[in-house]
Amino acid sequence: MITSRFPVLQDEMIFSAIRAQGAGGQNVNKVSSAIHLRYSIPQSSLPDDVKARLLALRDSRITDEGVIVIKAQGSRSQEQNKLEAIARLQALVDSASKPPLARKATRPTLASKRRRLEGKLVRGQVKRGRGRVFVEG
Repeated sequence: MITSRFPVLQDEMIFSAIRAQGAGGQNVNKVSSAIHLRYSIPQSSLPDDVKARLLALRDSRITDEGVIVIKAQGSRSQEQNKLEAIARLQALVDSASKPPLARKATRPTLASKRRRLEGKLVRGQVKRGRGRVFVEG
């Protein structure tokens, strides 16, 4: 497993077992194997800049209070679903831990400037041709 720059601490997570959705046979209504993971961003031990980037994300898993809610129900095992939820949370934190790259200002090339000016010239000639026609005579 790849080590993260900012690992999420398990004692800051709240787990609750729920019943999984979908087909599952006779056992689906008896076993609570799906996991809801709740992680409060403002109360976490993450650095402030990472917290700010997480809160700025437009992600449906983040509530208005800044709590990340992840539901894992891919496996029949509660423990595997728990590990899957932690991995998804860590991936989300890792994606927000990288600061956004600054935009580099670029200049148009000389050829693109010439193409633009030639296009403007052609367009001007077309428009000039739409004017009134003067007949001498």
